Amino acid sequence: MKPPVFGRRTTRGEGAVTPFPLQPRAEATAQTPPAEVSPVDTEDSADMRRLKVQSVFLQQVNLAVLARLPRQALSSQVGSLVDEILAERRLVLEESERQALIAHLVEGIGNPHGLHAVAPGGATAGNGEEDKLALPSPSPRTPAATAERENLESAKAKIQAILLERIDVTAASHLPRKEISRQISNIVVEILSELKLQLNLIEQRDLVQMLINDMLGLGPLEPLLADDAVTDIMVNGPKQVYVERRGKLELTDVTFRNDAHVMNIATRIVTRIGRRIDETSPLVDARLEDGSRVNIIGPPLAIDGPSISIRKFSKKSITLDVMARQKNLSDEMAKALKIAARCRLNLLISGGTGSGKTTLLNAMSQLIDHGERIVTIEDAAELQLQQPHVVRLETRPANLEGHGEITMRDLLKNSLRMRPDRIILGEVRDAAALDMLQAMNTGHDGSMCTLHANNPREALTRLENMVAMAGVNLPSHAVRTQIASAVHMIVQVSRMRDGVRRITNITEVVGMEGDVITTQPLFQYEFQGETGEGLLKGAYKPSGLRPHFMPKAEYFGLGKTLIEAVAGKATEVVL
Repeated sequence: MKPPVFGRRTTRGEGAVTPFPLQPRAEATAQTPPAEVSPVDTEDSADMRRLKVQSVFLQQVNLAVLARLPRQALSSQVGSLVDEILAERRLVLEESERQALIAHLVEGIGNPHGLHAVAPGGATAGNGEEDKLALPSPSPRTPAATAERENLESAKAKIQAILLERIDVTAASHLPRKEISRQISNIVVEILSELKLQLNLIEQRDLVQMLINDMLGLGPLEPLLADDAVTDIMVNGPKQVYVERRGKLELTDVTFRNDAHVMNIATRIVTRIGRRIDETSPLVDARLEDGSRVNIIGPPLAIDGPSISIRKFSKKSITLDVMARQKNLSDEMAKALKIAARCRLNLLISGGTGSGKTTLLNAMSQLIDHGERIVTIEDAAELQLQQPHVVRLETRPANLEGHGEITMRDLLKNSLRMRPDRIILGEVRDAAALDMLQAMNTGHDGSMCTLHANNPREALTRLENMVAMAGVNLPSHAVRTQIASAVHMIVQVSRMRDGVRRITNITEVVGMEGDVITTQPLFQYEFQGETGEGLLKGAYKPSGLRPHFMPKAEYFGLGKTLIEAVAGKATEVVL
């Protein structure tokens, strides 16, 4: 038997209010029956009972499906659903009231401009066209719905404080979201009636979702997180939220109440992984439960309000074959990268911010044999490896006293004692570069890492500069020699002006000539023009040069396939 979740606030005497807050699950007893089997409530008015039935009806049915039914079948279906809800909630309606309710619901479903709640007194909530609402799914709002959102925000501001008095948020957080939505919806109906606020049923549904998101989720960001077309979310203070869709930035109409509201959401994100965001620690890297990467910077560093940047994880698994179908690279490039992974080459993935480095790293990691032990090291864990034998390590910031910090370099040194077959570094950006090169040079072939650079040659220069940050006094020739022997291939990715992410270069590190690291290109993207739709035209051209790692490919029985790939021939690679 489920414990009661939300208590009702009943009026006794003249204006006296007795709250019955939600009880913790462990304290549930038989004295208070759950809401599903509560006795018939005869204190509510008929209009209030009708409002409750309508609220539950809207949550449980698909209006678009019902709207396609013939009128007679629709009336029969709605009548059955209403009877089920009345029985489930142990509510009683006179037959005339029941018939009026069914007729109202049928009429509302048949009218795509709005299904309005019946306000006390029998009148419909709303006074004309401006109160009518179409029946779209609850997706992120468009600018045309600004007035509606302001209406909901106004109602939410009035209702939220009263709602929090009647519930125990901690206990509610342990319940399924559907159950929370059902019970909060009932209380919202009561509060709307008490405050004499008029909202149609779809506005009530959206209001309930906004309240739940604010209490238990990430508030105004929840619709954006649920939108699969959104890849990045950028909060620039409380009144400006941008998203990236299809590689282009768009300003949304999502807003927060104030700076404190943004900080509240930021705090909710970081506390889940044991970190903090405040004036003493205004910079933090974090992650969401689905692995999406989050960066937060707050006052006093963020002058115009707290900033939250979320890089969403795709729910779909991205492979090299998928990327080839999307024209992020050619089939021949995909085959060459598959062979490179099979031959255990050490890979350096280079690119700018948001160019798709981590996505490519995830795709490459899927080619690793399931019998290998992999250690991943990241500031905020976001890699999605499919292999069964993976150890995920994450850095830790210092505590309030400035102690206890665990850096990427600390984790990298420790990983060498963990008997890894491959080490995958989420991003190298400091002195950890020296330890990564040493790991690549000491039997951990097939390791991978990413770094920010504009082209393969610049990636090698940045790597050399980061080694110098380690404070080890090595001559430049020695550093370059170590880089040349450790890194076998550089894959350059870029987000181009049409929003499409493409692999623009696959470059081999050949060796040293004097003090210079020598490289040779295997593939290169050549820009050729622009289509009428604004997309770039280009070609992924192989260089035709014999790969330097040909002996390794022949060792693994893939030499012929590699030659065909770099020659531009499309054949299937079976690994």
